[in-house]
Amino acid sequence: MFLLVKNVLSPAEVDQVRQLARAVRFMDGRASNPHNTAKKNLQADMTGAEAQKASQIAGAAIAGNEEVRNFAFPKRIATPLLSRYEPGMTYGAHSDAAFLPLPTGPMRSDVSATLFVGDPAAYDGGELRIHLGTETVTIKGNPGEMIVYPSNTLHEVAPVTRGERLAFFTFMESVIPDHVQRELLYTLNEVYALEGLKMDWENRTRLQYVSNSLHRIWAK
Repeated sequence: MFLLVKNVLSPAEVDQVRQLARAVRFMDGRASNPHNTAKKNLQADMTGAEAQKASQIAGAAIAGNEEVRNFAFPKRIATPLLSRYEPGMTYGAHSDAAFLPLPTGPMRSDVSATLFVGDPAAYDGGELRIHLGTETVTIKGNPGEMIVYPSNTLHEVAPVTRGERLAFFTFMESVIPDHVQRELLYTLNEVYALEGLKMDWENRTRLQYVSNSLHRIWAK
């Protein structure tokens, strides 16, 4: 299951990130994964002040978003990294690594996310393709939108044929590592939030009891 979250970045924050991106030094995207021959893009050099500031803006917005928290149950969120795709660049089909080497120690990647910054009309190609069995879901988000999905999902970025694709990517370690359990708990909580006030108090309390109990059982 995946979720498209709108307005993770406000229009003002999108503009601020775009301004910072003009001064960011970009490097070969394979610097963080040199053995991945499917990866042909650019990513921000995080030694630069502008890249760090852009990541701080995105990180605060993601951490503060209620929809993201309710869907991913994040324990830790990796620093968002700004990526750029120019004509001819792509990222072939892959699933994300199970663990990320961070300065604080390895972080398990349960949930992956792409936070769109660029205007989709400003580039051709560059769609995020998520493969679900024999079906493929294609996403080209608006500025400030973020797509969130299990890290073991097979996905790719289609080749860019015109313009520039600008987006953050990040990973989350979830309190609920199992993606099926995470989806069930998210769905149950959504039902409670949307329908709970229509129930009599006893059934509403019972539903909350089930949700809280499963959260305790499945949390790691």
